[in-house]
Amino acid sequence: MSVHASTPGSAVPNPDALPDDALAVERAYLDASRAALRRMREETEALDLRDVGATAVANETAQHLIAKRIAALADHAGSPLFFGRVDGRFADGVEGVEPVEVTADPSKDVESFWIGRRHVHDELGDPMVVDWRAPLSRAFYRANRVDPLGVELRRRFGWTAGELTAFEDEHLTDAEETDTASGILAAEIERPRVGPMRDIVATIQPEQDEIVRSDLGHTLCVQGAPGTGKTAVGLHRVAWLLYAYRDRLARTGTLVVGPNRSFLDYIQQVLPALGEVEVGQTTVEDLVTRTSKITIRALDEAVPGTVKGDARMAEVLRRAVWSGLRDPQESVAVVRDSRTWRLAVYEIEELVTALRTRDVRYGAARDMLRQRLAHALLSKMEERGESPDDRVQDAVARSRPVKAAVDAMWPAVDPLKLVFRLLSDAAFLAACADGILTADEQAAILWAKPPRGAGSARWTVADAVLVDETADLLYRTGGYGHVVIDEAQDLSPMQCRAVGRRCSTGSATVLGDIAQGTTPWATPGWEETLRHLGHEGAKVEELTRGFRVPLQILEFASRLLPLIAPELSPASSVRRTAGALELRAVEAEELSARAAAAAVELLDHEGSIGLICADERVPSVAAALRALDAAHRVLGGDGGPGEARISVVPASLAKGLEFDHVAVAEPAEIVDAEAQGLRRLYVVLTRAVSGLVVLHGLPLPDALSSNAGRA
Repeated sequence: MSVHASTPGSAVPNPDALPDDALAVERAYLDASRAALRRMREETEALDLRDVGATAVANETAQHLIAKRIAALADHAGSPLFFGRVDGRFADGVEGVEPVEVTADPSKDVESFWIGRRHVHDELGDPMVVDWRAPLSRAFYRANRVDPLGVELRRRFGWTAGELTAFEDEHLTDAEETDTASGILAAEIERPRVGPMRDIVATIQPEQDEIVRSDLGHTLCVQGAPGTGKTAVGLHRVAWLLYAYRDRLARTGTLVVGPNRSFLDYIQQVLPALGEVEVGQTTVEDLVTRTSKITIRALDEAVPGTVKGDARMAEVLRRAVWSGLRDPQESVAVVRDSRTWRLAVYEIEELVTALRTRDVRYGAARDMLRQRLAHALLSKMEERGESPDDRVQDAVARSRPVKAAVDAMWPAVDPLKLVFRLLSDAAFLAACADGILTADEQAAILWAKPPRGAGSARWTVADAVLVDETADLLYRTGGYGHVVIDEAQDLSPMQCRAVGRRCSTGSATVLGDIAQGTTPWATPGWEETLRHLGHEGAKVEELTRGFRVPLQILEFASRLLPLIAPELSPASSVRRTAGALELRAVEAEELSARAAAAAVELLDHEGSIGLICADERVPSVAAALRALDAAHRVLGGDGGPGEARISVVPASLAKGLEFDHVAVAEPAEIVDAEAQGLRRLYVVLTRAVSGLVVLHGLPLPDALSSNAGRA
């Protein structure tokens, strides 16, 4: 591998440049590409679409699309316009958007393509920068000496504050060149960060790229150890799918489901940075409360939360919904034009039985019953020589006798009221749960003191999921073309069903780590999760090679794996950083103060600082930081200045986040705080990208107490 670097500056391009002048040529090409991008934006801004459509709605839609296009063509001075280049001989057709294989063509001349975050073309329409999602870009990510995919040279660019400062070359067809680690790639992976998560388009690895470019029709489950980039891979897969299948997904939509709002805040800039601004991002709680109109006022306790989250509750709810059906007791008589038209009881029974034997949702079947009763009455009118039309049928369906008959036989169900009754009426619950839930399980989910009404109930997320399930029993829940579910190992079976309903006719990307399951209802394995999502048999990919977390930290945290997930292999890492792990024994009464001091010490390093502790210790740690006059913010609490480099993180909110340096206060408290405490500690210990300091006044858990790894 050859390396070229210089200080930032301008240079005159020369097509016949010697290797020492190649950086100047690349800078000139960058200037030309930026000029082309500027021209593309100006041409788009000049479009006049005020009267392009036949209607005001069409005009508004066109203008909205143009505004999106203009935003996508913005040139951010601090971001590299391209990060790589491939020179090689490629077959035609690789610039299409449908997934295709990149192949070599020895008969072709060598061509150069620059790879970046967006497509840029010259005035003739020829590409100057190729979108990282284009089929050709696959060669940049996956080419190697064994299978070069037509690539003869791969070049990676180094950037500083938006200036092109260096490049590295790999000659993949040169047998004499030896493989060496890319310094530019390592620097980009290790680059300190403050604030939200960044995209990883410049550092996607071959095993990650294979997942990113998986076909839309396939649901994929990614078991990813800490630091393997599973969240980034899932988000980049969405961006790639929207590039390759934009027309389809424009109709059906895409959705990202995360574990909490702090996590969504952390990832919220990734997709917009990749040019995708219309992907919905939500939590399971927000997803189901939008349907149920419930205000969450309480947390789910372990036992009732586990029972409510059990898949058996789906059958309990199904019984509850259909329990109100009654056999017809009298005929239906409708008066039209001074004549009475009547349906006998046996005729009504036939219509009801036909609907009950069909796989129709309760509410939809109720609507159909009104129409079928009306149609049967119209048939009688036609037999007597009358000629009623559709308007007459609709009027009969809305008539008082028909509506009264339907209400008596097939009463309307309100999902919120039904779940309220189920959780407050022991006799009703017993009737619906007979043979499904034990007496103890029924007692666990019943409210000890039933509230006066649904409005005053202390609803939990698990309750809202039950309401969502009930609503789906009435009418089919609308879905998306693709859904990404992150931290999926923590979803209960009923939560899986709620998310699965949103992608029942589409596909999903399921992300998580069994070892990081921290809820009482965490899944025992991906087969169960996929079954409840409705995507049984989906392919499971495993990512075990870490890129950001140093090996010393992973080895230290992995000592917990035999206790929390013995079936998983410990993660490896491409990084080993001197001084990445430090264990400090302190006096217990000084712990908060010493932890705050450690976080302040870490400010000497670049990047973000996370001070993670048990939730109950957060106030004392924050107070200790205030005493040191250290700017900080508290996640999930009062916030604090957004530019503060120190974040105080309750252990319960640490999942999915990462910081350049982390101080962990009192691991024993984190373990003792919950039933899944060891798994929570595993999560906490793997949030650091560069360095981890563990402070403890109490003995460390036995699995961690070895002196190994203190470096």
